Amino acid sequence: MSKPQVGIIMGSQSDLSVMAEAADILEELGVAIEVTVVSAHRTPYRMVEYAESAAGRDIKVIIAGAGGAAHLPGMVASLTTLPVIGVPVKSRNSIDGWDSILSILQMPGGIPVATVALDGAKNAGILAAEMIGAFDKAISKNLQEYKDSLKEKVLDSAKSIEENGWKGNKIGFKK
Repeated sequence: MSKPQVGIIMGSQSDLSVMAEAADILEELGVAIEVTVVSAHRTPYRMVEYAESAAGRDIKVIIAGAGGAAHLPGMVASLTTLPVIGVPVKSRNSIDGWDSILSILQMPGGIPVATVALDGAKNAGILAAEMIGAFDKAISKNLQEYKDSLKEKVLDSAKSIEENGWKGNKIGFKK
């Protein structure tokens, strides 16, 4: 098994249902990962150790998901020179997710965190793969095949609607 290139961390195990989407897409794209729980508030020393040791373990990108106050992505970014992608997670005590979004998005100058949509772990995984794919031809090829498959799905949908009419293709439509 190859060494992990992307570290996926989250503030608590309850975030795993969201963060699993990053793990799934990265595995599909052939990117080796590691996944663990690192809480900025409940295990701050673990967070520091994780962030400071990641580059030395050949991690290339860290994806950090957190809900509520969502300090994990920013705190990790302050401790490493690796790119950090923040995933705001809508937690049960959240204010419609805005608390998480703004906590991750509004970073001070000098401590950037790439931020994806609320519960957007899949896009975080794709973004991490794109960062790695910029320097790894095999990952870049896998990404191109994935994006080509998205194009084919849209073209297949368009063809179905054009051939069968829109009334027979109302999956996901609301009245």
